Amino acid sequence: MKVLFMCTANSCRSILSEAMFNHLAPEGFEAVSSGSFPKGQVLPRSLSTLQAAGINIEGLYSKGNDAFQGCPPDVVITVCDKAAGEACPVYFGPAVKTHWGLEDPSEMQGDEAQVDAAFKATLDIITARCEAFFALPFARLSPDELKAELHRIASTPLLQGPVTGADSLGNA
Repeated sequence: MKVLFMCTANSCRSILSEAMFNHLAPEGFEAVSSGSFPKGQVLPRSLSTLQAAGINIEGLYSKGNDAFQGCPPDVVITVCDKAAGEACPVYFGPAVKTHWGLEDPSEMQGDEAQVDAAFKATLDIITARCEAFFALPFARLSPDELKAELHRIASTPLLQGPVTGADSLGNA
């Protein structure tokens, strides 16, 4: 199963999601990420957060829709934060689509420790959501049931993290 994580700049949340998903993925699962307006580079703090968690960062780069050309995804997960006023990218294709909104840790204002904590908290939410994803009984789920389960993962309070903005994480 191929999963596409989409965000605006493809430099932080979608990159963290791609890397964590692939780190945890059993055989037969793969993630890629893309941005509607790719920044062209991954935020260094995204990479250092992944490295601190023991996750391979080789091959991660900020990319657009060319990331999945020739190999369309089965599932598309947007991770932009609507509360921040971002326009979430849209994927036009037959894939199952859902929204796992994440506040952008790169927007955190504070000292180094606070910014590091925001990146780690975001990665923790992504980890919990990926673990819940891999626990799904894929062989028994129709596309509509899979979509409902993916929405449930985003809506589960324990998989959302603390509320720090105008909206809670995961609300679509």
